[in-house]
Amino acid sequence: MKIELREYYDRWQSIKNATLNTISLNKGAYPDSEYKRRLLMSEHSPIRKLTFGWRWVDLKSWVSVHICRHKFGIDHFVSTRRTDRTGTDRNELRQDELINHECEANAQAIINISRKRLCHCASPETREAWKKFLDEIVKPNEPELHSVCVKECVYRGFCPEFKTCGYHKTKAYKKELQEYRKGINE
Repeated sequence: MKIELREYYDRWQSIKNATLNTISLNKGAYPDSEYKRRLLMSEHSPIRKLTFGWRWVDLKSWVSVHICRHKFGIDHFVSTRRTDRTGTDRNELRQDELINHECEANAQAIINISRKRLCHCASPETREAWKKFLDEIVKPNEPELHSVCVKECVYRGFCPEFKTCGYHKTKAYKKELQEYRKGINE
């Protein structure tokens, strides 16, 4: 599986201006890293202006299904499996058939999807695909967004799953939770 980041535009000035507009101010200086992380942690609506486009190449079909379950703030464009388009009877295709899956999503959707797809209850293949995407968003200088994309238990401070994996009882969890909360309300 390969991933290609297709679209990213630095929208932080626009995001900050929109944030200030919500409190009846005009605009401010370009936001620093602390401002970006705090805004992403607060999940105020202007973060939806930060969008990314990407494409997985040779993603297992069933992993694509897991990603397609997310529908708010994200659009999916998945390779067809229709018999009339591929020439192969779709009833004969396997779930591990490799497909291409293109997405466009905003920062809020990326945070939300991360909560579910980084969880140890998610399949390892789906976690791997999502981690590859998150590794790509760091490259265009978005470490703040990457830092707030965490498992559900870290996000909430406890595990809400019916059948837990037990990660929330480990030292690694405590360390990750501390890192996630670093700098907030200090």
